[in-house]
Order: sequence, then structure tokens, then C-alpha cells
Amino acid sequence: MIRTLLLATAALGLATPALADPPRLVKKGDATQLVVNGKPMLMIAGELSNSAASSADYMAPHWARLRAMHLNTVLAPVSWELIEPVEGRYDWSSVDTMLKAARANDLKLVILWFGAWKNSMSTYVPSWVKRDHARFPRAELPNGQGVEILSTFGADTLRADQRALAALMAHLKAVDDRDNTVVMLQVENEIGMLPVARDYSAAANAAFRQPVPPELVNYLVAHRDTLVPEMKAMWTERGARTAGSWEELFGPGDAAAEVFAAWHYARFADGLAAAGKAAYPMPMYVNVALNRPGRIPGEYPSGGPLPHLIDVWKAGAPSLDFLAPDIYFPNFTQIVDRYKRPDNPLFIPEAHNADNPIVPANAFYAIGEHDALGFGPFSIDSIDEAPGALKDAYAVLDQLRPMILDAQGTGRMAGFKPRQRYDETVDYEPQVRDIGGYRFTIAYADIQRPTMTPDTAGYGGLIIQTGEDEYLVAGQGITVTFKPIGDGPGLAGIDRAHEGVFDAAGNWKPGRLLNGDQTHQGRHIRLPAGTWGIQRVRLYRYR
Repeated sequence: MIRTLLLATAALGLATPALADPPRLVKKGDATQLVVNGKPMLMIAGELSNSAASSADYMAPHWARLRAMHLNTVLAPVSWELIEPVEGRYDWSSVDTMLKAARANDLKLVILWFGAWKNSMSTYVPSWVKRDHARFPRAELPNGQGVEILSTFGADTLRADQRALAALMAHLKAVDDRDNTVVMLQVENEIGMLPVARDYSAAANAAFRQPVPPELVNYLVAHRDTLVPEMKAMWTERGARTAGSWEELFGPGDAAAEVFAAWHYARFADGLAAAGKAAYPMPMYVNVALNRPGRIPGEYPSGGPLPHLIDVWKAGAPSLDFLAPDIYFPNFTQIVDRYKRPDNPLFIPEAHNADNPIVPANAFYAIGEHDALGFGPFSIDSIDEAPGALKDAYAVLDQLRPMILDAQGTGRMAGFKPRQRYDETVDYEPQVRDIGGYRFTIAYADIQRPTMTPDTAGYGGLIIQTGEDEYLVAGQGITVTFKPIGDGPGLAGIDRAHEGVFDAAGNWKPGRLLNGDQTHQGRHIRLPAGTWGIQRVRLYRYR
């Protein structure tokens, strides 16, 4: 066994240092950090397009380009059908090739487990699962027609998925626990029922006729004061019931049907995560396909860990470390604000396609305002030859990583961007943040002649306090004014403002001193639109 492990290690180009602790989540103040190889890590990430990782030849030129874009983490699918083409016989070649390539380019990986479900459907399962409908039953419509979605009520489906994921995790432990190339795992992908609210198979219908499980009832009773508004309205109208049917406790029709679906998806995901962690413990999460306003369950993936169903998932899947939204809608800040909770650290695995001009500002907001574990747009491999603004923004985040990690959970950091509604209208009114001894007002246009342009939604940045009167201001398209708060002189001025960069060793390399026209003779800090940059600022008070 030891010789086999050493041979596998050598094949992946690994040295043989002492075993490392698995990646883990650690609380820091009111933030949560991912700790890898004993150090906190901020994931500056991107997610590959769905089929990219299935071909080593396709991926060969991309790894170096992704690293050159200042990514340190790649979200990459591993599909069940590739690793277990024959039941009980595993092929690790695609996994091992990906590990070796990532390691050679100093990149970490988040594995996306495409098991029973991917975007609701069951298209990445092996042929031996697809073709055996008796052993691996499908979800059904009310008329009895099957859909291309495996039922949560297939006991053999869960057992087979658990075995495959546990085998993958055991393999990673054998070949990767000295380096921790893989830092997290996503359980399935965008779980939810389509095109109706729940599964109507015979097994599902029988379960729906049973009382609501006491585990869910007890959770809702215990957390009644902190339930999300939709669940609180749905639940408290009927009181803290200790028994009853789904429709008695959650309302008739689709309301009860969706809670029922959410509970059983959560239980399946919990069983899967528990089996994976038993083989090799590391942080695991489920991602979310969000619902559009005005749509009914089934017109979006019903029963997924949506904003109105977070409490059901928290009750049903305690083995998951958090729920992570995939955000393709304009109202990014509103969605992110709902998923950052004391019991749910924020991670954004997918946020628009990588070429969307709003992506960099979203990254700064999630990381600066909500201490996000990391951020990644989708289809990152599609832009790595012409990365544009994302590369420049990621370069700034890469330089600021040590300061961001140090400030997380301390109240010394804030992020900001214009708030955008679902209908794409933009609220570009100035925003206010108190950091240290100063109140900062951030404007997203010329403060003398405020106007909105098509680019305004992509403006944004963050501020980090590094000393008593010292701050780093980073971003683009922002103008920042400031005044003292608390006791002492009531006016604030700029002692010194330098643009500059941090070199690879973390040393500050100042550029121009901006105490003249660029700061309006000491009246504000301005980072112009079109260039993601950093300014190091020292303020002072006077009367």
C-alpha cells in the first residue's frame, strides 16, 4: 500500500513532505476564512465551462493563461460518468491529469461534483445508471411521465452516488493530501426539480402524504425568530405546529410541494456530503440556481437552496458547510446580502459569464463588504486569451490578498458598488461607510456633475484600514470624500496620497504623489473609470 501511494505521488510530480491537514473553515471575528496548509486563503477564482475539464488536450493551453490572469483557484467539474464508467471500476486519469496541471501552474482547485444532478438534470451520470430505470428511478410528472432527473427517492441512487464520491475523496486523500491542491468540493450542481414543483412518482407521493419530519419542524421552531421573511410568513401563520401534513404547515399547492422537494434534496445532499467527508474531510457546499421574480416553482429549479428555502436546507443538510449562490441577475448586491449570514459564509462560485463588464465590481463588493471566501465568474476559459478588465481587477485583488485576509472579520474593510435592480436600473447615489475614525462617502460619478453612463454599474472598489489614519483605497470609477467621526477636530485632510502597486514580495512601490489636481487639492480621493488601481492614503484631522 505504501509503495502504491509513493508511486502515485511520484507520477503526479509531488515531493513527499509530511502530511498536511485537510483544508478547513475557521472563524475570524464575524468572518469565516478558508485555511489551506495552515494559512488563510482568499480564492481569486474562475469556473471552467462545463465540458472543459473533460479533455486534457483542450485544457493544456489554458492553465498557464489562467494563472497569468492572477487566478489562484479554478473551479473544475469532475463528472461521475468519467470516473466510474463501469460500476465499481474507477478511472482516475482525468482527475490526476488535472491535479498535475493545476499544481504545475500554482493553482488550487475547487472540484464540482457532477453526480446525480447537474443543472437539475441527470446527464452526467454513467450509462449504467441512465439505463437502469428500475434500480435508479426517475422523477415523474403528475401524469406519470418520467423526466431526465433522478428521483431523490431512489435509495440505490444515493448509495451509488455516495460510493462514487467517497471513492473520489479517498483518491484525493491518497494523492493530494501532501499539497492540498483541492481545497473545497461542490456537491452536485444547481439542484432542483423541473418543470413542476416536486417529484410525483409513487414513492414521492407516498412520502408527501406522511407528516412533515420532526427534524424540520423542530428546526423551524428553534429558529423561528431568525427565519428568512418568506419562511417566517409561511410558517408562523400556522403557529409552531409539532405535527401535520406538508400542506397544513406550509400552505396548499406549490408552496408545500416546493418545501417538500427542498427537504428531500437537502437530505440527499447531506448524505452525499457526509459520505465524502468520511473519506476525506474538507469544506463542501451546494450551489444555487436562483429564481426569477414572478416565476412559480418548476419554472425555476424548485426545491434548490433558494433564498426563501435557506432554512429548509440548513435543517436538512447539516453536513454542508454553506450554500453558495450562482448569480446571473443584475441585482447582485441584493442576492449576496441574503446569503451572507452568521451560519453561512459567503462564496460566489458563479457570477455572470467571465466577459461581463460588471464582474470585477461584483468581486470587490463581495470580498470587501461581506468577507467572501472567494469569487469566480463562469466560463473563465473562454476569455483567458483576451481577459481585459478582469485581469486588471484580479491583479489588484491579488496584490491586496494579505491585507484583505488580515482585515476580514475586524470591521476595518468595506466594499461598495452601485446597487442595481433586477430590471437593470442603477441606483448610483453615494454610499457611506464608517471605517476606523473616519466616515467615507463613495460617489460613482463626477461629484460636481453626477451622471450615469452605461459603465456605471461596473464601478466599485474597497477600502482597507491599515493604520490609525492610514487606508488603502482600490477600485475604479469612484470618488471618495471623508470626515472624522468621534471626538477631536471635525475636519479631515489628506496628509499624503500615493498611487502604486505591491510587488510579488508584498512591498509597496509608490508611483505618483497625488496631493494636487488628482485629489482636487486635497478634497477627495479619486480612482478614475477604466483603470483598476490602488492608492495608499494617510489622512489627518484639523479644525
